[in-house]
Amino acid sequence: MRLVVPGIVGDVRAVPALRVLGLVAAMALYLAMGAAVFQQIERPLELELEGAVHAAKQQFLMQHPAVSDADLESLLDVVVLASNRGVSAARNVSGGPNWSFGQSLFFASTVVTTIGYGHVTPLSKPGKLFCMVYALLGIPLTLVLLSALVERLLLPATAMLRALNARLGHLYRPFTIRLVHLSIIVSILIIFCLVIPASIFAALEPGWDFLDSLYYCFISLTTIGLGDYIPGDSPDQPYRPLYKVLTTCYLLTGLTCLMLTLTVFYDIPQLNLSSVFSSVKLDDDPEKMRLSGSGLCPGYGIGGLVMRDEYSGDQRRSIVQIRPRADDSPSPEDTTPVHARDLRVH
Repeated sequence: MRLVVPGIVGDVRAVPALRVLGLVAAMALYLAMGAAVFQQIERPLELELEGAVHAAKQQFLMQHPAVSDADLESLLDVVVLASNRGVSAARNVSGGPNWSFGQSLFFASTVVTTIGYGHVTPLSKPGKLFCMVYALLGIPLTLVLLSALVERLLLPATAMLRALNARLGHLYRPFTIRLVHLSIIVSILIIFCLVIPASIFAALEPGWDFLDSLYYCFISLTTIGLGDYIPGDSPDQPYRPLYKVLTTCYLLTGLTCLMLTLTVFYDIPQLNLSSVFSSVKLDDDPEKMRLSGSGLCPGYGIGGLVMRDEYSGDQRRSIVQIRPRADDSPSPEDTTPVHARDLRVH
């Protein structure tokens, strides 16, 4: 149903602008809250470690009076710098070179997937230059590859949705069925991309418990890549090159599953909040309507209520579009909503 209300001259695009400002304020508040929580949790442990390091230095100087404090500080600066570049100064570390083929393949995968652990970085100027060019070409290629894989995985995901609709369509609304479908996809992601790999890493990595391994998997698949936990870098790690290659395959597979989950999530109109903060609706841009893949017909916004302005000569009219049954998402079998006749009030 369409209502045309004459005489309204207010700019309806100001509302999304205010919403965006509210979102910016909420994001700033969220960041401030996170900073405060991290400070309260981590600062005491940092102080404890600083005290332990200072005590160890003083004990070393007492046991070796011939070594001055300045000489020890100079040695520590060299060790810390080498460690930040991925080179360990520990005598008992025999992990092999950082730039073997397996290690290099692992590094290349962290570059093109934008994970970027940072534990190993190019040291030479040609290496840094090649890394920039390699990332410039590799990141778009990786996105294309992941998109193609997600497109193929959407076929069985859609078949599952249709099966759920065939069995439960007469009992539940389409939106409820889509939530069940999303829950199944999320459960598969958690089990096969987080829980099972975390169990494997906990068994293979010395010093990692299950929480550490789960933390590594989550930080990696979300492309945060803090670099505090790196698989295969423990001393005397057997089959290190093969281990690195398999870890690379896991990262690519996990990122594909994560993108599939996000695609299924954003395909549910009620859960896609991007339209709330957008001043341009899908029905205003046919190309965006086609790329959105929401299956909605032109003239119907995701939120169920769309306002836009039409001009007829010098007269401006505000149009309110109401989508029937706004509480339901499109049916998996037929995503076309029931059309109501346009009603114009002049």
